[in-house]
Amino acid sequence: MKLLAVIFDMDGLLIDSEPLWQEAGKETLELYNARLTEEQYHSSTGLRSKEWVHWWFSHFKIDMKQCEDAEKTIIERALMKIGENGIAMPGVDYIFDFFKKKNFRIGLASSSPFSIIEIVAEKLRIRSLLHAISSAEVLEYGKPHPQVFLDCANQLGVSPLECLVFEDSLNGIIAAKAARMKCVAVPEVSFRKHQNWVLADLVLNSLEEFTESKLNSL
Repeated sequence: MKLLAVIFDMDGLLIDSEPLWQEAGKETLELYNARLTEEQYHSSTGLRSKEWVHWWFSHFKIDMKQCEDAEKTIIERALMKIGENGIAMPGVDYIFDFFKKKNFRIGLASSSPFSIIEIVAEKLRIRSLLHAISSAEVLEYGKPHPQVFLDCANQLGVSPLECLVFEDSLNGIIAAKAARMKCVAVPEVSFRKHQNWVLADLVLNSLEEFTESKLNSL
């Protein structure tokens, strides 16, 4: 089936916000005397804040009654850090221009709350280019469940089979493939050699590497 729409993840793909989410998450866990390694943090990227907190509170045996307060703290800190220090990933302007010229429907599907999505969309000057925005914040399940991508496709008015997804996390790739969408992975440099990226249809070093021939290969 011909591809008619593209759906982008946000954190770590369009904006270099993962280090800022990491700071917010680590700082919050430290309030409860828990510390994460780099490996531990990256094993949980792509999860919603609520799921992320539950996962690590359970791991560190922290009182689950404090999850809601911790989630609010993480989001508040991430909102401030991303608003002040978030920068675009290489190739954002290029990739949006690429699909705009092809008259693709363009969507954004993120695990982040709408409040952060809106800030990033304005910061990157892509808000006017988006035909749909979906957030897993309001869903029963987040990535790796495919619902956030299915909702975005529905807003775009296309079949999931007509969608191409760009992702940087394993949870996101699993969600995209579960939605029966084509998926391009653009993983972080330090995790690029991980074997799990073979789940994607294509793996790139950056958004700038995506070309006409790569689109045709999908």
